[in-house]
Amino acid sequence: MIKNIFFGLAVLVFLGLFVGTLVFLRQKAQAPPVEYATQPPETADIVLKTVATGSVLPRQEVEIKPQISGIVDELYVEPGDAVASGDRIARIRVVPNTVSLNDSESRLRRAEIGLENARLDLERNRRLVDDGTISQSAYQQFQLAFDQAEEEQAAARDNLEIVRKGSSTRTGATTNTIVRATIDGMVLEVPVEIGNSVIESNTFNDGTTIATVADMDEMVFEGKVDESEVGKLDTGMRLVLTVGALERESFGATLEHIAPKGVEDEGAIQFEIRAALEDRGAEAPLLRANYSANADIVLDQREGVLAIEESLLQFDDADRAFVEVETAPQRFERRDVELGLSDGLRVEVVSGLGPDDQIKDPRPDVASS
Repeated sequence: MIKNIFFGLAVLVFLGLFVGTLVFLRQKAQAPPVEYATQPPETADIVLKTVATGSVLPRQEVEIKPQISGIVDELYVEPGDAVASGDRIARIRVVPNTVSLNDSESRLRRAEIGLENARLDLERNRRLVDDGTISQSAYQQFQLAFDQAEEEQAAARDNLEIVRKGSSTRTGATTNTIVRATIDGMVLEVPVEIGNSVIESNTFNDGTTIATVADMDEMVFEGKVDESEVGKLDTGMRLVLTVGALERESFGATLEHIAPKGVEDEGAIQFEIRAALEDRGAEAPLLRANYSANADIVLDQREGVLAIEESLLQFDDADRAFVEVETAPQRFERRDVELGLSDGLRVEVVSGLGPDDQIKDPRPDVASS
């Protein structure tokens, strides 16, 4: 009898443990109810823009080159100096060409011989005209020959001086040995040093650059935009430039040129653009040539419109946009919406929502939190 009682108690305990285990596992398997976060629409400004990378450059930048070959004998400027058109940049010492020097010396000797011969003829015929042997008109021919021989000697002497020194006594003010600035501006670079050999600028050679001068009062932005964005651009658009070296400064600019032809850059077609910087004022920081910069180009914008985060949107199989609006605590209904401009983070809601609606956030990570 006692044995049966113990057996029955054991069976009851086993059944109780079994049932309790099933209840525990069922409760554990049931997930807690999900509470979705909600957000109301907001009044915001939507700005659609694209970014062009490039650099800030002077509109007018000129390379100053010598008009005669030789050796840099003296430099009058250094980078950062302000110069006016006509100011001296450098002086070139001429290294005479042996053949040219020999020809010039020979020409001068021939001119001196011709001049001496013309002088003797003139003196002999002057006595004859004084005696009445020849006429005055005949004498004038000898005077003309003497004057021409005298001019030829002077020209030969000038030519020899030019070959030797790069200038002559009669043309000293217009010597090619002095390299001068051709525009007003700032010296950006002087890539040569005293003693360097330089080559003149001519039809066969660009010549050696003595200095680079630019007008730093008129700057432009030159950059590139992708072909997917260039169709949205138009001249006259306003740009906001951010210069990497001036973190807290931004500059306004106006788009003035879009290249009609694109170039391939790392597999993508890029179009060059140019924008004129607006007047920065006297207190603006100095913009140095070739600063890297990013240009924000406003393609379209809406001000003070009803907007929601794009993460709140859902799409059905027909690709129609909708949101779920809370009608009671954690109860939602579908609401189709008409969308407007988007900046990638927020999107304009044209119709379908009111400012007091609470919109369900369908993201799992937000819902679980």
